[in-house]
Amino acid sequence: MTLTLPFDNSYARLPIRFHVRQAPTPVKAPGRIAVNVGLARALDLDPEALASADGVAMVAGNLVPGGAEPLAQAYAGHQFGGWSPRLGDGRALLLGEIVSPLGRVDLQLKGSGPTPFSRRGDGRAWLGPVLREYLVSEAMAALGVPTTRALAAATTGESVIRDGRALPGAVLLRVAASHIRVGTFQFFAARQDTEALQLLTDHVIARHYPVADGPLALLDAVVAAQARLIAEWMALGFIHGVMNTDNMAVSGETIDYGPCAFMDEYHPDTVFSSIDSQGRYAYANQPQIAVWNLAQLASCLLPLIAGSEGSEAAAVEVATAAIHRFAEIYQAAWIAKFGAKLGLTTPTESDRPLIEALLTRMAVERADFTRTFRGLAEGRARDEFLDPAAFDTWAPGWQSRLAQDAPGAEARMAGVNPAIIPRNHRVEEAIVAATAGDFAPFHALNAALAAPYDAAQDDPLRAAPWPEQRVQRTYCGT
Repeated sequence: MTLTLPFDNSYARLPIRFHVRQAPTPVKAPGRIAVNVGLARALDLDPEALASADGVAMVAGNLVPGGAEPLAQAYAGHQFGGWSPRLGDGRALLLGEIVSPLGRVDLQLKGSGPTPFSRRGDGRAWLGPVLREYLVSEAMAALGVPTTRALAAATTGESVIRDGRALPGAVLLRVAASHIRVGTFQFFAARQDTEALQLLTDHVIARHYPVADGPLALLDAVVAAQARLIAEWMALGFIHGVMNTDNMAVSGETIDYGPCAFMDEYHPDTVFSSIDSQGRYAYANQPQIAVWNLAQLASCLLPLIAGSEGSEAAAVEVATAAIHRFAEIYQAAWIAKFGAKLGLTTPTESDRPLIEALLTRMAVERADFTRTFRGLAEGRARDEFLDPAAFDTWAPGWQSRLAQDAPGAEARMAGVNPAIIPRNHRVEEAIVAATAGDFAPFHALNAALAAPYDAAQDDPLRAAPWPEQRVQRTYCGT
């Protein structure tokens, strides 16, 4: 039986220097982990077909569905500030694109074997990072954050060697608005390939920002999308962990969940990633890193902007102005998000001291980020502070501000402050169990994360970790 999906592969129609045609490497014994039934139906795909033997074989890389044109995308990037001129999909393959009720989306295999971009890597993924990305990306979707999605996952029946250990292999089938990155533009800019930059710009405009009328308008649109996205991350205590330019999607979606994590205790300098030894991508640094990444995109677009602006000097001026607009858009989104977390209907810049005063107290008193904000809606936020007096001295100003607003603050706060997030220790528990062959904790956690605002107060998944449960470091998995 041939599994056929409604592919229409626009990226594959770009010139060959954009990608390398590559088939996935078959595995020994594909086994189903999960099929995202809700997402499949939203995409107008048949979840039963995805769960069938052919569907599992497709996810694992043993069957290329009809209409697919698998390829590894080429891109470059700055990794922790260091320039890498040739990265590309080293363990991923774009199967193709489908036009769905959710729009045009990519279907990509992650962990499907080596490609010409693998840089001596095995091109595989072990089970842990696949489950982490599945859980966290789906949690982000349920929280309303623009993100890539997990459509399905499969085991391979083969081992992957990481740090001298043999671990079970797995493959993720990921959905994205596209997998085009800042690093994709850098790949061609570094080669002074203006023709490819123009083709890529036109492709991205047509696909993501059809009202943009040129490269400068595209830059404006990407800046705005990223500013709003980072504000979403900050309002949830989310830390991406590896904000390299090759991990920033120009679509404005969260992409490449590696050593990502949600904070337990709040502190602006929190870092989890095992490979971020200097704290470059710490929680509080994420907005300025986004600006740095966007400045690299602007540099790539300068030759095209100069063509429309008349000179390189004019191009630099207008591109710089576009990057500077990030701050205004981000700060407005940040105020809106955090003001809503305090129950305010129309927060303004004048509310910033109130918000920042709470965050400062949370950092000093080691308050749990998620439980504190949820506790505002449930009347127990002070319980999260080592010294509740720190909350008590802040609360009167908050109550006074709420009195000036519309009634119903508790319901508003309950609707924006999640009760359940994919806490590190719960994700780790699911990975450990699955590694031993028990996927029940993974499925239970995934189901709970689909309704992050609805959990009862006594749900154990709401609990912060005990000291011995804390996960201090998260890993990339490559």
